[in-house]
Amino acid sequence: MGERIPIAVPRKGRPLESVLDCLARRLGVTDLADDVSSTLRHEKAITKGTIDPETSDLYHRLATYSNADEPAAPEYTLVRDDRAGKPRRIVFDSVSIPLDDVEPDGRRLLDDLPSGSELVLVGREEPFRALRTHEFALGFDSADLVLEEVVELRPDPIGKIADINARINPTDTDVQVVTGLGDTVYHTLMATPESAPTNEPINRAFIEAYDGPLCITPRYERLVQAVLGTDSLDGINFEYPSAGVEEEQAIADAGVGVYLTVTGSTARNHGLMLGEQLFPSETVLMENAAEVTPESDAIKTLLGGLETETVLMVS
Repeated sequence: MGERIPIAVPRKGRPLESVLDCLARRLGVTDLADDVSSTLRHEKAITKGTIDPETSDLYHRLATYSNADEPAAPEYTLVRDDRAGKPRRIVFDSVSIPLDDVEPDGRRLLDDLPSGSELVLVGREEPFRALRTHEFALGFDSADLVLEEVVELRPDPIGKIADINARINPTDTDVQVVTGLGDTVYHTLMATPESAPTNEPINRAFIEAYDGPLCITPRYERLVQAVLGTDSLDGINFEYPSAGVEEEQAIADAGVGVYLTVTGSTARNHGLMLGEQLFPSETVLMENAAEVTPESDAIKTLLGGLETETVLMVS
């Protein structure tokens, strides 16, 4: 009898797509990854109102996507979206991936697993918290949430994924970061020309000398404290975007701020100058050390061995 090895994953968005890309590379499940990603992108577009669905019956679409006649087919569920009106949205729920069919470069790492074993992806709104409460041994979530939840605030800043585990107090949680997936966007320091230092970079040294408002997204307050370091925050008061105001516009109004950027084009359109990339917002593989089994350890080794990723801890 094979083993069922559960792993917590996000229900939607860039982090889930990064996980699916990772599994496609290591397990060869490209068709599955493409199917789930395309389905969720389609449903996101429907929720945002950018496309019209073939049927407005949400339950009909849900039943179509979740094909009970195919045991290995992905299943979906409904959640309330954060947008105005709290519309219901179809998101990922679960899927089982047979490990007997793993491509040869990964199969050798799973030789000790009994025949018929399956990796079971289980969707969670907050996978990191599911690991903290010992529901899973392994899971994927944003590194941002780890900083928001358990990374200790210290006078000196934290600047990279590889430093996270050293900032986690083991009395707070058994969860550690194994590796990042490289789907990186950055929490970036930015300022208006009027607030920026003349002929000097917009960086942590600028913040250390700066007194005044710093505009941030409320959910990232503890993260910003961690990546800037508490010593840099003397004389700084946090401000937050008002309802209905874009983050970049709010930063332009305040003069200085921190926000996620990919290309920075939206920030520049608001007259902002981009400064130091403070911390990578990246999907990470995590492990709860108290829940480790030989089976989960084999999966951790398999998924932590991606050639393009920075591995923090792999047995």
